[in-house]
Amino acid sequence: MDNHQKRNLTFLTIGLIFMLSGIEYAVILPTIWRYLQILEAPPYFLGLGLSAFSLSGLLTGPLFGFWSDRSKTTKSIILFSNLFEIGGNFMYFIGYSKWLLLCSRLISGVGAGAGSSIFGFLTRSTHSEERAGVFAAIMACRQVGLLIGPVFNLFLRLCDFKLGPFVVNKYTSPGIFMCLLWVLVQFVVLAMYWDVPPISSEGVAVMVEMKQEQVAEEEEEEVPLIGSDEEAAYTYKSVSTEELETSASSEMQPVSDRPSNPFRNFSASREFLREEVVVLLTAQFITLFNQTALETMVTPLTQRYFGFGELGNSLMYSLCGVEVILGFFFVRWLSRKVADRAVLAAGLVICCTACVWCLIFLCNPRGGYGWELSAFIIGVFLQLLGLPFVAVSQVSLFSKVTAEKTQGFSQGVRRSVGGLATILGPLWAGGLTNNLYIMLGMMLALLIMITVMTALSYDRLTAPRAVHCAQSSDSGG
Repeated sequence: MDNHQKRNLTFLTIGLIFMLSGIEYAVILPTIWRYLQILEAPPYFLGLGLSAFSLSGLLTGPLFGFWSDRSKTTKSIILFSNLFEIGGNFMYFIGYSKWLLLCSRLISGVGAGAGSSIFGFLTRSTHSEERAGVFAAIMACRQVGLLIGPVFNLFLRLCDFKLGPFVVNKYTSPGIFMCLLWVLVQFVVLAMYWDVPPISSEGVAVMVEMKQEQVAEEEEEEVPLIGSDEEAAYTYKSVSTEELETSASSEMQPVSDRPSNPFRNFSASREFLREEVVVLLTAQFITLFNQTALETMVTPLTQRYFGFGELGNSLMYSLCGVEVILGFFFVRWLSRKVADRAVLAAGLVICCTACVWCLIFLCNPRGGYGWELSAFIIGVFLQLLGLPFVAVSQVSLFSKVTAEKTQGFSQGVRRSVGGLATILGPLWAGGLTNNLYIMLGMMLALLIMITVMTALSYDRLTAPRAVHCAQSSDSGG
């Protein structure tokens, strides 16, 4: 099996992992609140349970990324992190107390921290021009999981039996179901995941091979007996074939033999406090803050104004999932024709438009039921339309403006910023569902701020010019 086939199977496995993360969110979220109530947990435990998953992922993401950068492998990291998903979901299934349930989400979140290693691997295994498309496809896989997750709930809610000392019902069954799925993924990773060589390494190997061919050609050439002083100066060291071979091997040494530490010249301040990196990290935070705030706001809003129940909300979330998936694949196609920074700018404009629409028509709705529902649908449609544009472009740009050798750690920092946003977003929106002007006003202010920052830094939001030199692969950080 050649590297191209291994690469495709590896990408397929990564897509499966992201899809399972979406399924886990979709099967646990609808039941965790009632599960906590049965365990006599106070209301604030719902926020703790949801935030615990993000918190542990926030803390472990950079650590897994650092590990992958040092070891140059991700397969062992994925296998290790999945053990936390398996253990955490089994604890969720046991669920003897509210504290065990809280710990289960905290432990499962550790497994999610391996996402930084995966994004680092994808960066090293893709060309810059195809990277946005690959990221879009991987993100779409998670949305597919969110979409099909409720389908599994249809039969999980019918469970009512005992498994040894454990009770399997509609509240505990999501835990054992996800535990079994993550066990199956372990076997898939073992069989179909390869740590394929990075694209840059393949390029260096080709350059070394070309150098060897050049040396062989020079050996066959006849050295002139008489030449100008300038020619003598340039050909003085090429008289001996042995010296040529020694020179070629010394150039190959940094690539093949000498172990390299990707963090040898690394400086966090130099890497992350650059203008373009700050803009992209800010875009990551604001995008996820607004998204999670919107998710928190939508259910109380539909109940208050439209009387939606479980069926209505499930249908709405399904339609939203379809739109987001189509959006990711549209961005995947668009990224081949348009620069990432242009996609980011377009997404921010759409998100600002959506926020303005919601401020005008949703905060103080007027008119009949039909008009209010139409205004709500348009607002949600616009919010979700801009999401794939911003999400894919900022991830792709971030991978291009940060060092490739420390990409795992950098992606861990980016995902930690996003994890912080997913914790603060629901906290902000949860207390302001009756004050939509304040909640949406803050969301709009944040969007305007990042739009202005993007406009001012637009020229810097591009991949730096690569220096194609064999020895440069081990320099800098």
